[in-house]
Amino acid sequence: MGEEKKVKIKKIQSGGLLKKVMADYFHDLSDASKDGSRKVAWCTSVGPAELLLSFGFAVHYPENHGAVLGSTRTANDYIPVANAVGYSPDICSYLTSDVGAFIKQETPLSRAYEWFDGVPKPDILVYNTNQCRDVEDWLNWYSRELNVPCIGISTYRNLGEIRDYHLEGIAGQIKDLVPTLEEISGNKFDMDKFKSVVACSRDCTLMWKKVLEANENSPAPMTFFDATIQMGPAVVLRGSEKAIEYYKVLLKELEDKVAAKDGAVEDEKFRLYWEGMPIWGKLRNLAEFFIELKTAVVASTYCNSWIFDSFDPEDPFTSMARAYSEIFIARNEQFKQNYIEEMVAKYKVDGILFHDAKTCPNNSNNRYGMPERLEKKLGIPSVTINGDLNDLRCYSEEQAKTNIEAFVEQMEGK
Repeated sequence: MGEEKKVKIKKIQSGGLLKKVMADYFHDLSDASKDGSRKVAWCTSVGPAELLLSFGFAVHYPENHGAVLGSTRTANDYIPVANAVGYSPDICSYLTSDVGAFIKQETPLSRAYEWFDGVPKPDILVYNTNQCRDVEDWLNWYSRELNVPCIGISTYRNLGEIRDYHLEGIAGQIKDLVPTLEEISGNKFDMDKFKSVVACSRDCTLMWKKVLEANENSPAPMTFFDATIQMGPAVVLRGSEKAIEYYKVLLKELEDKVAAKDGAVEDEKFRLYWEGMPIWGKLRNLAEFFIELKTAVVASTYCNSWIFDSFDPEDPFTSMARAYSEIFIARNEQFKQNYIEEMVAKYKVDGILFHDAKTCPNNSNNRYGMPERLEKKLGIPSVTINGDLNDLRCYSEEQAKTNIEAFVEQMEGK
């Protein structure tokens, strides 16, 4: 065999600023715990973070930590630890890797930031089951272990049309969190502050949407693999001005790339849609592989899941209920299919890649015939690769790359 060809991932220059923005977030979280200046809340990633921020909580997102464990390839050190205390290897590997890391009192964040002594203990845990039931079980485990109150929202799932009674129910549950949050934070609910945070989240989400929409252009200025990293502020800082300012900088860079026809993939030949979770421990490996194939993964359901168009600071409770009920994962099969059809047209993609994540059935949408229906309706091919978000034991690199290569050959033959 000849020497393996080296490919270059084009850097996003804003990445240096992104590192600072994220470091500042973790520094703030650490300081809040150390100096006791603010209470700490742990919140699920698509939970009522805006309400928590309005009370002054420093907010930690366990799912974000799960992604860090995956991307640093440390998750498999911790998943068996959680399995040993009763968590099945078949459930969410974000959950099992995060719980295992907690049991061992380790985090890769301490290696990244010398001042980060560990994930700060929460004063309260808050969940929203709009993604799955796992998040409720996850935070309730911490509640039992740490003797910390756990509250949350039990939302509707498998939604088609979202009706007023859905919104009234969810908005009512969000309002019901207020007395407990007042007690724990020591602050009274402030509607003006709440509206201000919701406004920031709305502006952040609109900027993030513009960032992703830059990839409507061909060649695309970034890829799905870039976007999974760039989405950090939208996840952990969406109620702050810092996220908005960062995305203004990033958007300008992408617009300049579009104007210069500077694509993330040199000589972009094919455009793909990624449906499902990232394979966190293989982001770079897959990014390089697709560059070799002159194929750009230009859009994804996952990165679009942090676009919350419905936030309205004039009606914060109801609009939050709507925004967090509209997310893709909470919708029914027909809505999901219609959504992907729209994305295929919007981003002018040549094929769809479905990731069947072993421990994340809620984000694996290949299991009920959707790929076949979309191929028949849209006339474009699809491929399914088997893997997982964090548990790399579920992923065969050789098999995945063989399937992807055959898929690209199929597109070439069309």
